[in-house]
This record gives sequence, structure tokens and C-alpha cells, in this order.
Amino acid sequence: MTNHWADLQNAKVFLIEGSNAAENHVMSMKWIRKAQAKGAKIIHVDPRFNRTSSIADIFARIRPGADIAFLGAMINHVLANKLYDEEYVKLHTNALLLAKDEFGFDEGVFTGYHGDAHKYDTASWAYDLDAATQKPKKAASLDDPRSVFAKLKQHFARYTLEVGEEISGVPADQIKLIAETFANNRPGTILYALGMTQHTVGIQNIRCYGILQLLLGNIGKVGGGVNALRGEPNVQGACDMSVLNGYMFGYINAPNHDHPTLEAWTKSNGTFRRKFTVNGLKAWFGDNATAENDFGWRWLPKKNGAKDYTVYGMIDDAYAGKLKLLWAVGQNPMVTNPNLNYVHEALSKLDMLVVQELWDTETASFWQRPGADPKAIQTEVLLLPAAYFMEKEGTITGSGRLVQWRYEAVKPPGQAKADLDIIDTVFRKVRDLYAGSTDPKDEPLQKAVWNYPAENKAEAVLQEISGRVVKEVTLPDGKVLKPGTLVAGIGQLQADGSTSSGVWIYAGVFGGGKNLSKRRDAKTDPSGLGMFPGFAWSWPGNMKILYNRASCDASGKPWAGTTPVIWWDATENKWKGVDTPDVPDPTKGPDTPEGQRAFRMTGEGVGRLMAAVYKDPDAKEKGLPRDGSYTPKDGPFPEFYEPIESPVANVLHPTVQHNPCVKYPRVPGKQPVGTAKDFPYVLMTSSIAEHWCAGSTTRNVPWLNELQPECVVELPTQLAEQLHVKGGDRVKVSSARGEMVVKAVVTKRMQVMKIAGQDVPVVWMPYNWGFKGLSTGPSTNVLTIDAVDPGAGTQETKACLVNVVRVAEAVA
Repeated sequence: MTNHWADLQNAKVFLIEGSNAAENHVMSMKWIRKAQAKGAKIIHVDPRFNRTSSIADIFARIRPGADIAFLGAMINHVLANKLYDEEYVKLHTNALLLAKDEFGFDEGVFTGYHGDAHKYDTASWAYDLDAATQKPKKAASLDDPRSVFAKLKQHFARYTLEVGEEISGVPADQIKLIAETFANNRPGTILYALGMTQHTVGIQNIRCYGILQLLLGNIGKVGGGVNALRGEPNVQGACDMSVLNGYMFGYINAPNHDHPTLEAWTKSNGTFRRKFTVNGLKAWFGDNATAENDFGWRWLPKKNGAKDYTVYGMIDDAYAGKLKLLWAVGQNPMVTNPNLNYVHEALSKLDMLVVQELWDTETASFWQRPGADPKAIQTEVLLLPAAYFMEKEGTITGSGRLVQWRYEAVKPPGQAKADLDIIDTVFRKVRDLYAGSTDPKDEPLQKAVWNYPAENKAEAVLQEISGRVVKEVTLPDGKVLKPGTLVAGIGQLQADGSTSSGVWIYAGVFGGGKNLSKRRDAKTDPSGLGMFPGFAWSWPGNMKILYNRASCDASGKPWAGTTPVIWWDATENKWKGVDTPDVPDPTKGPDTPEGQRAFRMTGEGVGRLMAAVYKDPDAKEKGLPRDGSYTPKDGPFPEFYEPIESPVANVLHPTVQHNPCVKYPRVPGKQPVGTAKDFPYVLMTSSIAEHWCAGSTTRNVPWLNELQPECVVELPTQLAEQLHVKGGDRVKVSSARGEMVVKAVVTKRMQVMKIAGQDVPVVWMPYNWGFKGLSTGPSTNVLTIDAVDPGAGTQETKACLVNVVRVAEAVA
């Protein structure tokens, strides 16, 4: 979340799309309802009418997978009718920067596309740079046809209200109403979850949100932002800690095979991020990491830049016999992964599967799956019993970046251990096995600093994450930091190895030697806005609203008519406010380049309407970039593409039906693609309030099973009548990948939609069941498709094609 949970009460309008917040992120409703009581409008966009829809002022039914068409029409309406915040756009976005003349888009692809490789050469997506400074040239006005703003308008001009309706199914008049309601009630906030990310255009779905909010000036302000509603089991914290396959600590890019040295990596990633990488390496390797040995750079594994390291790449490698051992920690892929029949085949080819879990799950006992022959499966399975969250201590980081300490309420049962203790034990045992090795490949184990105490282990790890002084440091204000001192924040981290921080964005969570995640002052809120700075700690620097410099104009004064968050105090010569100022240096004012970098984590220092290729040159270290900006693999602007399985042709460019950067099937014969001829209905899936994710915990709770005892399929009334199905009838749901039998729920919650001139029935199923636990049943993901977003690697479980027939007919 760019903002935080309590800040939702300050919004004047909500766009909730890709989330059933009332069921799956219930706490959000506390704050949304407070805002609604003050007059805020709630817009809910979803293929299914659900509990969130029931409290919305505007509910729009959308076809699964058509979000970019709908949002593109909103963006075009905002642009065409000048509903955007022009001053904000000119100051805080890259709207005025000039794009290369070579950049273009035609018939579904951007310039630089290589169809044989499903990849782009992105060179033409860059800015027109000044030859002397190597910085982007700037237009005099938004009307310059070479400007990013003009390119944005040109790209989205095709997304008329009528086109939005034809593709998405949302009526043109309703798209207009939503666009104007959202634009005319600022500040507005956007909430989303897996409904927006689990698509082959997941990244570009979210890019639409960023573009819309930048145009409206809703980023960095109270009640604004783009807010991802993350999962309960510390999903935000796990991502922060480098669980994502492409990142190290704090979203620092992991090195590829073409980064043999720290300098080579810096040429790709910049000196700004090098500082934090050095601090991370010092945390990992301690005194063994020195300037002379590149701070232990050679001990980091280097990825093959052409290889897929996502869970789907792992499954593909397991099936091919390339992956020998898989360690699943708190994940149940035999329920949650799509194309489950293929997943089962892949697991069956492993030499060993290690499952670290609370329960004997479908993954731990995949060889017991109904219909499987255990004698034919040679995989050795080890089940490591883990502790539940109430049985261990440590931090959890929620959607709003709030880092909270959890205490151990009860001891783990039997042989169960906390995850930290399991990993600690395994690492120490493995290191002992390699103690005498002289093989260079074993050095990472030998050189790593891993000496956490038996008692208060979690706090010791948090101290390492927060960071400490290694060698004496003198700060610019003259303050001297002695070795062993815990750093107070990011500003105290040094680039020369004299400090360490395991995850730089968490620097200061143990500031002053105190575990700030344990704080619980829920009464003191000087802002009156729900900040509560003494309750736990938010990264970075206890900041509640990211990019809050954008809440001010060029002179450092809050925009007229907005709630002040931060401001430049000319008397004290520093940035002040009710929140931690999001600026590179709080003493650098609006008259300095640093004081104008409202989006300091981008190379340009501004919000990116166009995700152009750019590396900002370092003024001090010639030949090296200071920082760079991320560019999605599939385009600098979002573009609508049909899901891999779709019942209709792409209205915008029929010859380019799907995301051209998606290669699918990856494994011929194991990843079939269905057609509307055989599978005429669109299936969307989601979780439910009564059962969470794989259901491993919730399906072992009797009273939750009473509330929702089994998997069902929800059918539109019109479709049910056509199929002669009544509520409670058993039906067979099938896709190109598998089939299952469940009860039908006939409901008006789902509808037959009019898409591109034809009727498209949409059905819904929850995915929370499997063959283990107190409540068992078929897994919906036997039906879903494992095509993925080319950048994020998220699967397209929100839109695939199925058929539905009554069981009696199926048997006959």
C-alpha cells in the first residue's frame, strides 16, 4: 500500500477492483465504512456481485480479464475531458519529458518486438536525451507531440467509452459515470488484490491504476494512493525479505550471469542501490565482506538471465527432471497452483520433496491423491511440522507496511518448531557438512555470518535486518556513531561498508536499541488523520504515506484544498510534517534538485506515466548510473490483450489476440489451451470468507466447514435454465486440463454478459478444497490455466474457459 489502513477513512471515493475486500480483507471495511459515513462514494468493479458489491454506491459488472479495456476507457475520458490535475501532472510526472521519435505502437505491438523470442528490444522506449547531460529533454507544454503526455493521449485515444463497453461488458454510460465520480471526488483511493494480478497482463493492470492516480494527483496525499491488499500470512513481509525470485533484500535486483562483479551490477542498477546492496552483503557476510573482495559479491548466486525462476519455472523443471529437490515452506501447491494434474506429474518426478507445514496437506501427501498409484511415485517426502503464528514470536508486516511484533502465546505441540528454528537448524547442519571443504562453490556457506543465539533469536534477526554500525561513522551533522550501535534509519547507512543492514527499507526498526515493532500507542495521533506514529513501526522510516513530497507544490507548500502531510519550513530549513517526509534529504529544500524528487525511487525522480527505459547518470561517478527505472517486459504503456483462453476475438487488434510476450504452452502436451467451441463459458475463481487460500487450516475447523461445507459452482440463472440445472444439482465442470463434479448454485450474482456482440456466460468457483483435512472435495485448480504474466510470473487463474453439464447427461 502506498498509504495505510487507517488512512482509508480520509478518502472521498473508492475504486475497488480486483478485490472482494468485505470478505477477504475484512479490516478494510472498518475504515471504508467510516469514510462512507462522511459521504465518500464506493465504486466496486467485479464479475460477481458479492458482499463488497452490496455496500457499494456503484457496482459495475466486468468480464474477467477485461480490466485494461475498462480502465483504459476511464483514462481516455479523463484525458479527453481535461479532468486531470494539470499542475501536478507537469510537476510530479514525466508528462513533459520527450520520448524518442522511433517509439511507436501498431496493430497490438510496440516497436522493437521479436516474435520468434516473444520479447522486445526496448531501446526505442527511451527518452530523447540531452547529449551533454544525458538527461531527458523537456517539452515546453503538454501539447508537444513528442512529449510523454502526448504519447499517452495517443495510446489511450482508441479506448473510447464504447470500446470499453464492447470489450469489458461495462455499459459506456456507467464507465463515464465511474470516471467522473472518481475524478470529481478527490482524494480518491484504489484498492486491489489478486483479482487484478492473476492475469497474463497483471503488471499492466496495476500500471493503469498508477497512471490514473498520477493524472488525478492522488499519489502522496492523505486519502489517496494505490493500495494492494496483501495476504494474511505475512505476504508483504515475505516480499520485503527477498522471497520474490528476482529480488534480494528490500527489492534490490538479484544479480544475473552477466554481473560477475559489483561494478558490473552497478552499471545496470545504479550507485544509489549499490549502497544498500553493500549494507546487505555486510549483514550476510560480516567481516568477511570487504571492499577488497567486492564485499563478498562472488559468494552471491548469479541467475541465468534467460531462465524462469518462478514457481512455474520450478514445476516445469521438476517435470523435465532438472529439479531434484523442492522445499515448500507454508505453501500448498497441490491446491493453489493451476493445472493441478500437471503439478502432480511434476512432483512425482522429484527425488525429494520437503514440506514445512502445520498440517499433513495435499502437497505433503500428493502421492495419496485419489487416482494416483503410490508405487509408481519414487519421490521421497519429508514433512517438517511447523508452528502456527500464535506458537512463535517475531514480526509480521501487513499491507500498510506496518511491522508488528507478535508474541508466542502457547508452545508448539509435539515436535513442531518455529520456521526460524527449522531454517536455523538446517543451515547449521549443512554448514557443518562443508566445514573442511576447499571448493570455492562452498564458500558462501562458510563465509556467511550465522550465529543467532538460542534465546531471543527472532529479535537478534530483527536487529540484523535493522542494521548496525560496523566501523566508526561521522555523520554530516558531526554526530559520531560508534561500532555496535544500531542504526536509527536509512540516512545513517554508509556506502563504504562501515554499516550493515539486512533489509535496508527496515533500517531503524530497532533504532536506539529498542524494538519499535513492539510499540502499541493507539491513542496518540497528533495528525488527527489516523497516523498513530507510536503504534508499531512502518517502513521506511515510520512513514505512513509514500511519495508524500507530491502532496506539495514546487515551493514546498501543500497543494491548495488538500490536507497537509508535509511541508518545507523555511525558518528551520528542513522538511517537516505530520508524517516522515519522503525526500532524499530533509535539509535539501525546494530550490535543490533533491527537494523536487517527489518520486525518489525512480531514476527521473517523478511519477512515470510512460514506463520509459532510463538510467539517471551519476554526477560524481562518471560512467555509472545513479539509479534506473523499471520497465515492464510487455510495454511502456498498458495495452489490452485477451486472456490466453477467451471466447471472443480481440476487438482492438484481432491479429494479436494475447499478450505477445507470453510464451504458452511452455511444455507442449502438458499445457493444453481450450477453445470456446468445446468450452464456451468463462470461469473466474477466488477465495471466500469462510475458507482461506488452500484451506489447510480453515478446513480443519469444524464450524467453518458448517458455514461452507463444500466446493460449488455458481451459475447465472439464464445459463442454468439453458442447461436445465437447478440449485443443488450435481454438474460436471471441465476444461482442457481436467474435470470435476460439484453442486450447482443458481444465482443472479453471476450473469450472462454481452461481449463484442455475443452472449458470454461467466461462472464462479472457490478454489479452497483438496483431498486432505476435515472437509474434502475436488480442487478447482485442476481446471485453471498456468499461463503467466511475463514479468511477475503470476498465473491467469481469474479467467479461463470451461464447460458445464449436468452429471446425468455426462454419465449418459
